[in-house]
Amino acid sequence: MQKGAQYQAVLELISEIFKDKEPADNIINAYLRERKYIGSKDRRFITETVWNIVRHRRRLAFDAQSSDPRRILLYFLRNEDFDILCADSAYSLAPLSKEEKTWLTKENEEPYPLAVEAETPDWLFDKIKDFALLKALNEPAGADLRINKATREIMLQKLRAEGLFFSPTPYSPIGIRSSERVNLHNCIAYQEGEIEVQDEASQIAAIMADVYPHHKTIDYCCGAGGKSLTIAFLNNNQGQIDAHDINWGRLEAIKDRAERLKISNIHIVKELKDKDYSRFIIDAPCSGSGTWRRAPDAKFRLTPQQVADLNKTQSEILEIAYNHTCQGGRIVYFTCSILYEENEDIIEKFKQSHPDLKPVNLKTLWKQKLSGRYPVKDEYYLHLNPLISGTDGFFVSILEKI
Repeated sequence: MQKGAQYQAVLELISEIFKDKEPADNIINAYLRERKYIGSKDRRFITETVWNIVRHRRRLAFDAQSSDPRRILLYFLRNEDFDILCADSAYSLAPLSKEEKTWLTKENEEPYPLAVEAETPDWLFDKIKDFALLKALNEPAGADLRINKATREIMLQKLRAEGLFFSPTPYSPIGIRSSERVNLHNCIAYQEGEIEVQDEASQIAAIMADVYPHHKTIDYCCGAGGKSLTIAFLNNNQGQIDAHDINWGRLEAIKDRAERLKISNIHIVKELKDKDYSRFIIDAPCSGSGTWRRAPDAKFRLTPQQVADLNKTQSEILEIAYNHTCQGGRIVYFTCSILYEENEDIIEKFKQSHPDLKPVNLKTLWKQKLSGRYPVKDEYYLHLNPLISGTDGFFVSILEKI
């Protein structure tokens, strides 16, 4: 493809992404799937350029003094030769108008407001009030995997033989990390179920659930079952883990993952009946604000009303957990969120209405289960994020029913 055609594809993609209706990766994948004639190098260039623009959307819009996708792209390309990029071709960018040529010569010398510099919508910046964290959450994430066979050292050697270079994660004893994104489609170890994609924060959460084979365990709101699969590996496929999600399609996806990973002790539960779980794990529906490194477009689709609706759902799920957890059992609450109203605020309100719940000391549990120093001061609420732990944003709280 000529450069002009590549950037026309970029324009078509950001025009759709900036509607803030669908996840950007879904839009990109569908676009490229429908255009199989686009070669691999062009696909890579288009995709990387789109994500670069998405990550710097607020600053580009501020400098362009416009939210129009074409204006944003033209400003992004302001130092390019538009005579080449806008050659008279049906597949290239449309030629610049006189007004656009005049506009591109003007410099916006206004300083970036903090929310713009942090690449965050104003309402979220005002809510989070942590410039450094928001900046860190806008940086691309590396690739975290967990081992699913043998030892970490053996797996590192095996991947090195395939030309893939990873290092041990600092906290999770079953995690490995590459500083760059890795394509695993041709990786033999991945195909044979010896490794699985999972951010270190999610690995830590599964380990902190402190599940043993004798426990009666359910992974509620389990999604695609990442933590269930990790817990199964940690227990050498012993015991049984019930997995439940309101989305039955996700439950079906667990079967394929479990088969590849050779996990056989996960039991799909579509209707919750038992009330004697000793480990009731909640991977709560949330804003996903902790995963903005991987999905920077998501912050623009989030609304205050959605957060309020999620808070209601989170509270309802905690009540379900309380009614289905036995005395002496634990409610394990996770979110991939950095928002306090999805984390501490929800748990504090829940504790007030259930005085028979005792918070588990997470610092003590960490020392028993994990490597490295406990990364936060609070012993009962664990926050992980790129600044603290080099991971996605994640929250852990564990309550014991006494």
